[in-house]
Amino acid sequence: MPFDTIDRRIMDLLQSDGRMTNVELAERVGLTAPPCLRRVRALEEAGAIRGYHAELDPAALGYPITVFAMVSLRSQAEADLAAFEDHVATIPEVRECHMLNGEIDFILKIVAADLKSFQEILMTHLTPAPNVTSVKTSLTIRTAKALPGIPVRSE
Repeated sequence: MPFDTIDRRIMDLLQSDGRMTNVELAERVGLTAPPCLRRVRALEEAGAIRGYHAELDPAALGYPITVFAMVSLRSQAEADLAAFEDHVATIPEVRECHMLNGEIDFILKIVAADLKSFQEILMTHLTPAPNVTSVKTSLTIRTAKALPGIPVRSE
């Protein structure tokens, strides 16, 4: 779907503040409310806007530990890759799972209450998972940048 300047502005504004009212959004992009709402609905239907969410503070909710796990699999057959993806989808502490090319097959972003909890996830859910040959982990010390969303260019 081609996006014009107004569509891009709508996406940028909603990405910054998904709770913005349609009236406020329309004012900020120079439209009246009904055509603005039609554009938002069209962007949603096209899949350009996939959803709305609140950004939560992991530490405030009891997850001060973030770990990245690099996972290598024995087989990269599509069925085996899909089985691993299905498996990690069942682990609530795994917040992101990305398949990579190269030496490592997947990188996971995992949150945990403490190191013992992370070790439990590692030992009971990741290393014994079918087809997993190795899991290498790195504990984050601090986060220097974590921007939600993506850059929206004006065209």
